[in-house]
Amino acid sequence: MSVEQAILDAVRALPPDKQRELLNHANSLREEIRPLKPFRSIKGLWLGLGISLSAEEIDENQRELWKNLPRNDV
Repeated sequence: MSVEQAILDAVRALPPDKQRELLNHANSLREEIRPLKPFRSIKGLWLGLGISLSAEEIDENQRELWKNLPRNDV
C-alpha cells in the first residue's frame, strides 16, 4: 500500500469535522513549502514618492550623521 492510499484510508475513517481539520492542516503544510516572494528593491520603495537623492547628497548626510560620534582610530 502506498503512503497516498494509506492517507486516503485514514481520512475516510474520520468523521467529517476531523476531515476538515485535517484538510486545514494539510493546507497549512502546503503553505510552509511554498517559495517565499523575493524582497522588493530599495529603489522601488521610493518610486512615486518624489524623492530624488544624488550620491553627493547621501555622502553629505552620512558625514553629518557621523561627525559628532567619538572615534577610536585617532
